[in-house]
Amino acid sequence: MRKNMTRREKILAYVKSQAKANTQGLTTLAISEALGLIRSNVSKELNALVRENILRKTTGRPVRYLLVGTKTQSSTQNSTEKSVTLHANKRKNSTVQEQQEKVTASMDETDFFETMIGRNDSLKNQVEQAKAAILYPPHGLNVLITGPTGSGKTYFANAMYQFAWGKNVLSQEGMIVFNCADYAHNPQLLMSQLFGYTKGAFTGANEDKDGLIQQADGGMLFLDEVHRLPPEGQEMIFYFMDHGTYNKLGESGKKHYADVRLVCATTEDPESSLLQTFVRRIPIMIQMPAFKERTMRERVAMMKRLLTIEANRIHRNIRLNEDVVQALIGSVTYGNVGQLKSNIQLVCAQGFLGNINNETEIKLDFDTMPANIKDGLPRLASNRDEQSKLTKLLEPTMVIQPDNLTTAPADRDNYELPYNLYEVIGEKAQVLQDQGLDQAAINNFIMTDINVHLKSFYKNAKFDRTEKSFNEIIDQDIVDITNEIGAFLKEERYDVGENYLYGMSLHISSFIKRVQSGKPLRRVANNIISMVNDYPREFDLAKKIKEMLEEHYQMPVPDSELYYLAILLASLKAEPETGKVGIVVAAHGDSTASSMVHVVRQLLSADNLESFDMALEMDPQTALHGIARKVKRVDRGNGVLLMVDMGSLGTFNNKLEELTGASVKTIDMVTTAMILEAARKSSLIDSDLDLIYHELTEFNGYSRPVMDEDQDNVSVGVGDSRQRAIVALCATGQGTAQKIKKILDGILVDHLIDDIVVIPISVVEMDKTLEDLKRNYHIIATTGITRPQIPVPFISLEDLLQGGGEKFINMIEKMGDERKIDNASVNLESSENLTEQKAQQYLAQYFTFINPKKLIGVLWNYCDYIAERVDFEFTNALRISVVMHLAGAIERCLTNSPITASDKEIESVRSEQLYQIIFQANELLETTLNLKLSEEEVYYIVKLFDTEGVK
Repeated sequence: MRKNMTRREKILAYVKSQAKANTQGLTTLAISEALGLIRSNVSKELNALVRENILRKTTGRPVRYLLVGTKTQSSTQNSTEKSVTLHANKRKNSTVQEQQEKVTASMDETDFFETMIGRNDSLKNQVEQAKAAILYPPHGLNVLITGPTGSGKTYFANAMYQFAWGKNVLSQEGMIVFNCADYAHNPQLLMSQLFGYTKGAFTGANEDKDGLIQQADGGMLFLDEVHRLPPEGQEMIFYFMDHGTYNKLGESGKKHYADVRLVCATTEDPESSLLQTFVRRIPIMIQMPAFKERTMRERVAMMKRLLTIEANRIHRNIRLNEDVVQALIGSVTYGNVGQLKSNIQLVCAQGFLGNINNETEIKLDFDTMPANIKDGLPRLASNRDEQSKLTKLLEPTMVIQPDNLTTAPADRDNYELPYNLYEVIGEKAQVLQDQGLDQAAINNFIMTDINVHLKSFYKNAKFDRTEKSFNEIIDQDIVDITNEIGAFLKEERYDVGENYLYGMSLHISSFIKRVQSGKPLRRVANNIISMVNDYPREFDLAKKIKEMLEEHYQMPVPDSELYYLAILLASLKAEPETGKVGIVVAAHGDSTASSMVHVVRQLLSADNLESFDMALEMDPQTALHGIARKVKRVDRGNGVLLMVDMGSLGTFNNKLEELTGASVKTIDMVTTAMILEAARKSSLIDSDLDLIYHELTEFNGYSRPVMDEDQDNVSVGVGDSRQRAIVALCATGQGTAQKIKKILDGILVDHLIDDIVVIPISVVEMDKTLEDLKRNYHIIATTGITRPQIPVPFISLEDLLQGGGEKFINMIEKMGDERKIDNASVNLESSENLTEQKAQQYLAQYFTFINPKKLIGVLWNYCDYIAERVDFEFTNALRISVVMHLAGAIERCLTNSPITASDKEIESVRSEQLYQIIFQANELLETTLNLKLSEEEVYYIVKLFDTEGVK
């Protein structure tokens, strides 16, 4: 075989190579062993090749695959040989053969009901009713199927269609299915779906269109969840029942005729959920029994049939003992057959994962089953009569074998997963195994987590909260179940906030889409489990919501979802109008306060938190009134905690109380950890301002303090009450410096360092700005386009972009642990020379609104143009600084975010020779990009080059 072949190509090539040597065909197992591929993956590719008519598969067991057109050896056997072979197969697997013959016979008799479990017992009357309705002359009778969720109403409706089609009473093949819940909120749309519409009937109706009634003419129409039809919809349906005629939406006077057999289904009491005029027009009502109302023999038979479906999917035997059988039967509490099917799919998926290397069978182990399914065993044991009946039907060990029968249409119901779960597990497990994970880690990774997004915008986002607006982003079905959960929470006297519908809908949508797309579930984080311990009531409510989701979607919801649902409920809980202490964080700098608050909001989804950034040039009076507005915004009657970094901000206490009327307490020397602790404490209802203030004054952070054995050896910086800071420098203090801040903030978070702030500043009047900062911050390092004259470690922009940030932060932390400041020059060596391609990668990583691939050549030429005309060395560090700065300038132009510089500042550089060179270089940009930089941008480019003189 050639190298780099795809899995499909390898399999097909191997089958072709063995065609002459093995005329009977190859099994999936033989191919997987020969090629070293996972069996489920091989099966997937083989079946795809069969569908494309490249391969064909044999009947009987084991299934074998051959090239289309190849004759098998068995095709030349005489009848005696065939008889012997069939007899041997029957002895080997009589159960499979009996099932095959039974299904074949039933199909020949055109009576699908004969294959239905309970046909001669608990469903005997229902089957007779259905047959009578179908065969009643001349056009049959309309039917309403009632019963609890998961009792098999859809399955029974499919069986009715199969029987009717087999008896030739229908002229239209295929049952039309319409779920009334999909359009319950829009009667006009419902009418157009059912009865069709004419051109111009409504906006977007550009042509005539037939409805489902017309499509079902001569056949059967199944209206599921018919109780969700609004009264207008029911009236339209019973008029059609009476007359057999209807009008399309938008037309009058014209009548359309259709011969349609109606089968409806509902989980509700028809007398209370449907119009009496509608109910009276349905002469046959079929009540489906709940699972617990079926005989024990039927329950076991249904379990075996569902297990056989799973065995067919994984092409292996399924082995289980009495405890597993009793747990599965007893686990059905509310969802009936649908719940049993979901539970079986879940435990088979776990069994498949646990026995993934066993090519012949999987074992379902009671000890590893989910707790909610294991609980079925004691639940069943509490009913001695039920347990006694079940025990009489069981052997110590049950082995379910694949029967390789195609699932009959009536078996394909709305509980079916739209993907092969075992293929997903097999492929993912192989990837993780290749990465060196052990089996326990693989099991945890795949089976025990859920994709969920707990974002702060659940509470803070502004949006139209009407259900209509949700339809653009969330399916109506998800909105419906969310409202159902909301009604349950209301009954439990659990109040949720105004963003409940949005937050819960997004959460459910994310979970459902992940499951339906076949993506594996992920591990529950330990911090989530720990957090749930603080919300016992929410955890109890989450258990009920989990059951509601399983009932609604008829699929298993893993226990891991309980933890995320509990946290979601806590985050969406309605807050009292009074009782929570507000928090305002005020700090010097363009984004110091807002950055810290942003981190806390991401971690705690706090809605009682506001930030105020005080620029260094802002006068105190302006800051006072700005902070007062923030205080008013978060004050809920229980006071406001003002958390500041330094200076005049700490003196605003009394003035703020006068301006706002709120009680205010001030904490200085604020850190991210301190804000996090304040937000956590204030999240408690009826929190007390004085108590929180007192506890925060004694708060020393979350990390264990490092104690010095010899306090006399403490050097410079120890005991310094100023917050530690890293200064990031660029020409403007906004563009590249902000990018640097983002890089370092990410590294600091990864290292769990919350007492270092990154402050971006401009090289304009850099020395003065640094002196101002020193009064309020303990500057421990600098970084950026130039190194200032202060004795602290420095990393250049070039080194930082090439991955030196981690080493830089580790070095700083080591110095902090040793309680000393290294006054020597500290520079990191560049990992590699700067290239045009490398610079392009930097641009792609840190800029959003530009195309680095098209832009990098222009910026590179820009640097070359200037380098040829200046008398100083154009270093790699300077080149990357210019490239990054220019990219920021171009992005500012594209986003209409101009930068400012005074006329005096601009005038101060116009006479410089460098100004003229840059002015000429800018013409390159204008010619190439049709973009002209402002004089303010030119000023900062000049100042960037001026830093070359600062060594």
